[in-house]
Amino acid sequence: MVERKLRLAPQVTKISKTPSSKLFVLDTNVLMHDPTSLFRFEEHDIFLPILTLEELDNNKKGVTEVARNARQASRYLDELVTAAIAISNGSLAAGIPLKPQSGGAATGRLFLQTDAISTTLPPSLAGGKADNQIIAVVMHLSQAQPKRNVILVSKDINMRIKARALGIAAEDYFNDKVLEDTDLLYSGMRELPADFWDRHGKAMESWQQSGNTYYRVTGPLCHNLLINEFVYLEGKGPGETPLYAMVREVSGRTALLQTLKDYTHQKNNVWGITARNREQNFALNLLMNPDIDFVTLLGQAGTGKTLLTLAAGLMTTLEFKVYSEIIMTRVTVPVGEDIGFLPGTEEEKMNPWMGALEDNLDVLNKTDDEAGEWGRAATRDLIRSRIKVKSLNFMRGRTFINKYLIIDEAQNLTPKQMKTLITRAGPGTKVVCLGNIAQIDTPYLTEGSSGLTYVVDRFKGWSHSGHVTLTRGERSRLADRAAEIL
Repeated sequence: MVERKLRLAPQVTKISKTPSSKLFVLDTNVLMHDPTSLFRFEEHDIFLPILTLEELDNNKKGVTEVARNARQASRYLDELVTAAIAISNGSLAAGIPLKPQSGGAATGRLFLQTDAISTTLPPSLAGGKADNQIIAVVMHLSQAQPKRNVILVSKDINMRIKARALGIAAEDYFNDKVLEDTDLLYSGMRELPADFWDRHGKAMESWQQSGNTYYRVTGPLCHNLLINEFVYLEGKGPGETPLYAMVREVSGRTALLQTLKDYTHQKNNVWGITARNREQNFALNLLMNPDIDFVTLLGQAGTGKTLLTLAAGLMTTLEFKVYSEIIMTRVTVPVGEDIGFLPGTEEEKMNPWMGALEDNLDVLNKTDDEAGEWGRAATRDLIRSRIKVKSLNFMRGRTFINKYLIIDEAQNLTPKQMKTLITRAGPGTKVVCLGNIAQIDTPYLTEGSSGLTYVVDRFKGWSHSGHVTLTRGERSRLADRAAEIL
């Protein structure tokens, strides 16, 4: 068998630390995905091959999120190296102490490759490929420190597979994940146990106010409830009807429940639209509530996310005058060309990605049968004047005041991008995020690390936010059947 010797320019001579701490070798894509990953390995050490620094340098130009992250990672490294040289009189052989960004004493250390490495790669691996050179560094460190756990960390699935095939420990970067299992993601609703009223309703207070019924209940389940979480009981409630309510207050073992407005009834229609199932009714109670500033709706295609959101937006903007206009934006990840290559204004450039908006507006325009063709045409023109389509590329520095902001396809946003968008909200603005975390197109984003998952988890329990996971498709019997069997 022919063996290939691989020499890598610029490793530190010795890394001596207790074997209990691990040594993580970072691939470049980890730093380009999350520059703060340098500070997220707690008491363990980090090793950066010289090739990682070269790839950061090659990817730092441009205005993309990857380029910005590459530049930020380089800045962090520069600050760490500069501070370490000042303390150690120019030597980095002992490693660079890593302090958590939240403060506190240094825990792990960062080592940079400073010496040449010679190791043997199987002949099937090309020596000139960057991934293979990083794998060679991990192999060398494992051989040099057999008592220490040396692990490759990469967002590249194929690189991890190659490393494991060679007997090298390899892991994905997990620290950016909000949840390990998205089945545990907050759904925004909870079914109450059948004996709920027996266990929690003995000392119950109830009263009517503004057309709603309020129940103050006490019992062991109450401390697990979250503010603005929906609760339901399909069995018999205290009024001999099914209970659909929202949690308004939680204090220890006591909770205040408020019954919902029934948007399934035609008299409560929203721009001609009524809720077709329990989850849609929950969603409309959030969308039509001016005290709720931030709403997230998750669900498969056809569950009605966009239609309900637009209907509520038109009602609160044109009828109730709560907001001055509707702004709709979405991520343009799936396309092949940059938005700038399309002709026209910003709104015209966004039109190819706004098919969902057009389809839903067609449905909403047909809800008023009495208006006639002229009336519907006038309504369509009025709606067009109050809906603005914006690109995410130009959101920085903006402040939206008294706007109804819809972020479609939000599952393709990173947590950082999501923060950038939501912080655009000024006084009186409502932000609605729509998405399906099963359809993520952004590289290196997963269901657990998506910005949509991030905000659902972080905003739960806040008194001015709400979330609903829509589960039932309502497009057509054909679409429902296709979803089941295909």
